[in-house]
Amino acid sequence: MKITVSTLVAAPIHTVWQAYTTPADIVVWNTASPDWHTTAATVDLRPGGQFSSRMEAKDGSFGFDFAGQYTEVLHLQRLAYVFGERTGLVEFTPGADGVTVTVTFDAEDTHPEEQQRGGWQAILDNFKRHTEGKLALE
Repeated sequence: MKITVSTLVAAPIHTVWQAYTTPADIVVWNTASPDWHTTAATVDLRPGGQFSSRMEAKDGSFGFDFAGQYTEVLHLQRLAYVFGERTGLVEFTPGADGVTVTVTFDAEDTHPEEQQRGGWQAILDNFKRHTEGKLALE
């Protein structure tokens, strides 16, 4: 089963792309709730390149690495990747009001679909807030 989440980011495509693919930005926005944070991120933005984000509960009780490999990188348009046995796709669609970022990923079997959709949407909502806030500071 595939799950899709999306958001409209009121920012130019270059700003959106940079915020999505730069480790210094990723550690700021990559969290589903305030009690979690991303402590490290790496990005090798090319087909065959690896990426990783270390996500941890702020109380230190749990953490995990979200890691994979890019299978397609179309600058300012699309990122396709594999993580474990699953796949993901991020599409960047510019429009009059900003850029729609759509993430589609293979669901996993451990957590309910609604929980997975909610978590990934929360991360994408944080991405939107971060990117729009970053633009406001420029």
